[in-house]
Amino acid sequence: MKATAAFVGALLGCSHAGAAVFEFHGSARSLENNTLIYKEQHTVSGTCESGVFVPEQHRVDYLRDAEDTPFASKQLAYRQSTRLPAVDFHQPEFNERLQISYPEANTLDITWQKPSSETAMFELRFGSKLVVDAGFDQFVRANWAAVTSGQSVEFDFLAPTRGDYYGFVLEPGPKNRVDADIVVQIRPTSLMLRVLVDPIVLGYNRQGALTHYLGLTNIRKNADANHTAAINYQVIRYPECELTD
Repeated sequence: MKATAAFVGALLGCSHAGAAVFEFHGSARSLENNTLIYKEQHTVSGTCESGVFVPEQHRVDYLRDAEDTPFASKQLAYRQSTRLPAVDFHQPEFNERLQISYPEANTLDITWQKPSSETAMFELRFGSKLVVDAGFDQFVRANWAAVTSGQSVEFDFLAPTRGDYYGFVLEPGPKNRVDADIVVQIRPTSLMLRVLVDPIVLGYNRQGALTHYLGLTNIRKNADANHTAAINYQVIRYPECELTD
């Protein structure tokens, strides 16, 4: 597979560095009755560098079934690091907007317009272990050798609406929860947080593409709570290079 992708990349002039697109769609279903809650459309543009896809821009549109106009959207830009995207998430139905930016090294700013129309602002210093938003997907791929061999990896995960980050561990997940080639879960390392926060279960295929997500989402159920859902993903278009080393 890797040799084939590298050969195709060479023919297209992107084995070293060239434009590439990764596209996938998701369907989020209720854990209670399996009804469709919403759909996701992901378009990630980036480059192929040394045969591996490096994301630069990522757009997510959230749509309800039979509707063409997104009810929410998210833009991510991977300028700092593939683990640390700048984020602009907008959920107009609740008058909510969340923005994450990086004014300087090891510092991030959070601006959160709440559904109540109040605005909260945070400035946070961080270290080398931080992962932000969809950066978790890139974090999994960056640790692909550990993931596929059943090892655990600790990291810090940003909770933007709390203006802080918390210790988490990426570890092998329960294979009876999702039908995927590779199953991992993300859970808090703190015993206190484990009581309050359920693990997020993730499924990947052997190419490194996310196929399943089981847990709390960023889409609101109402002004006070978000949906918890099972999201199944389908790759629409792979980049012309590998997703992992």
